[in-house]
Amino acid sequence: MKRTYLALAGLALAGAALPMAQPRLAAAASLFQSSEVDAERFAVLARPVGDDDWTLLVLEQLAAQPACWQARPDGLVDPTLNRFDFTGICSRYLDSNGYSLRVADEDLGTTYRLRIQQLGSRLELQAISSTNSAVLVVGRAEVPLRDRDGFVALKLEPGWDLKRRTYEERALSHLYFASQTSLPQLIASAGGTAAGQSWRRPLGPDRDELPAVAAADPTLDLGEDAPMARSPGRAIALQVIPYSDSNGGGL
Repeated sequence: MKRTYLALAGLALAGAALPMAQPRLAAAASLFQSSEVDAERFAVLARPVGDDDWTLLVLEQLAAQPACWQARPDGLVDPTLNRFDFTGICSRYLDSNGYSLRVADEDLGTTYRLRIQQLGSRLELQAISSTNSAVLVVGRAEVPLRDRDGFVALKLEPGWDLKRRTYEERALSHLYFASQTSLPQLIASAGGTAAGQSWRRPLGPDRDELPAVAAADPTLDLGEDAPMARSPGRAIALQVIPYSDSNGGGL
């Protein structure tokens, strides 16, 4: 009885604290603001990694000279900041610590990540989420050639801009890939649906519908090595084990 009372008391306290926690969560969601930047001072680049991978890099020109990057005659970009001490001259934004996604004045850095995907001779800067299959295309570029020392300049899609994160009007060393379009609209434009609704990639004219079982359960493995294959309409026999109370007592 004592344990039951303590458990109920704990639930009551948690319930009382919940209304107080909700405003705090709302305040945390709007903790940061954003401000405009001079796009001419930034370069959004795809950096080649290995034989076929790419990573996102953003460079910022802080001082007029020397140049932090330079266009090459072959269409690639030379990161010239690697040849001098760029302290106070250039800034680099290398990963999610330096940049994130912001949509309709809401930070989405915890739910969306940015990646670069190569599709033939084209690169796409994509925002992807584990909670929605729709891929948001933030930027694009054509790859003139692959050179480990040459970066590819990405052009942001219409409606997307670079912005700086601010806190109480103080500029921070963090950039946003920002859009004022609402997230449901972006997802719908990308061929998906709003959160909470199912999403299925449109089937092309040369693709058949998926089998009914696979469509109902996309995580189901129907391969030959699957531990148990299911067939529509077939019942699965389960072994029934009689219960016996070896201790002779109840709960």
